[in-house]
Amino acid sequence: MAARSNVPATIPALGGEASLNRYLSEIKKFPILAPEQEYMLAKRFEEHGDTDAAAQLVTSHLRLVAKIAMGYRGYGLPVSELISEGNIGLMQGVKKFEADRGFRLATYAMWWIRASIQEFILRSWSLVKMGTTAAQKKLFFNLRRMKSKLDAFEDGDLSPEHLAKIAKDLGVTEAEVTSMNRRMAMGGDTSLNVPMREDGDGQWQDWLQDDAPLQDTVVAEAQEADVRHSMLTAAMEDLNEREQFILTERRLTDEPKTLEELSQVYGVSRERVRQIEVRAFEKLQKAMMRIAGDQRMLVAA
Repeated sequence: MAARSNVPATIPALGGEASLNRYLSEIKKFPILAPEQEYMLAKRFEEHGDTDAAAQLVTSHLRLVAKIAMGYRGYGLPVSELISEGNIGLMQGVKKFEADRGFRLATYAMWWIRASIQEFILRSWSLVKMGTTAAQKKLFFNLRRMKSKLDAFEDGDLSPEHLAKIAKDLGVTEAEVTSMNRRMAMGGDTSLNVPMREDGDGQWQDWLQDDAPLQDTVVAEAQEADVRHSMLTAAMEDLNEREQFILTERRLTDEPKTLEELSQVYGVSRERVRQIEVRAFEKLQKAMMRIAGDQRMLVAA
């Protein structure tokens, strides 16, 4: 795929927190693409390296980046920088997006956006440079949410009950929870009363809004999820029983089994299980592409 460096040229300038208001207003001017428009633009970029098509895909999703970035305000970093990093993730997602998979770009790109923002936060917070294992990343990005669910807003260390609950739910030790909680308390949150501009005019609390999605968005996403689930279910029928089991246990569960565990189930080597997994995934991809093509033909008819 021929991706060029001038893709982001059409993104409005984001010079810092002072220009955030103008940026948020400007990105609302870019239209949201219909599924058919999105598909055709993605194919133009994928097959012909059309950077104008890529730019339209990027700009139509800038609001998604801003919304995701707002969810990370609590880490004390400038929102403008979070958005900038999210835009980088969005562009990576556009470059790797394959329209024939049958999914919408937003569904695919949000993972790239979140990953880019989270990596930026991890690089910026000195407290996590002491260790960035998968468990510590999970703890870092979930501790505040867990404390909120438990109404654990007290200063200082967590109560024994809250400490045990969080450690169990996140799969870490109580000592790790205590250590992370103390280090995050040192970072502090930015006050919502901090002025947005040097002249003191306007505060961050003035921009608080209801982050709940619109009802039509909820319905549309639910319908899209149903379609994806139906496509996956239909595509799985192209696999034999062993392929279905291995692919499900390796890629479609929250806690994937290891090659060693599955090799013991079928009495074969780990390499053989890996080969079956790869072959099953390739068959699944082809089946979903075929189903997506059939659906487009039905719509066109």
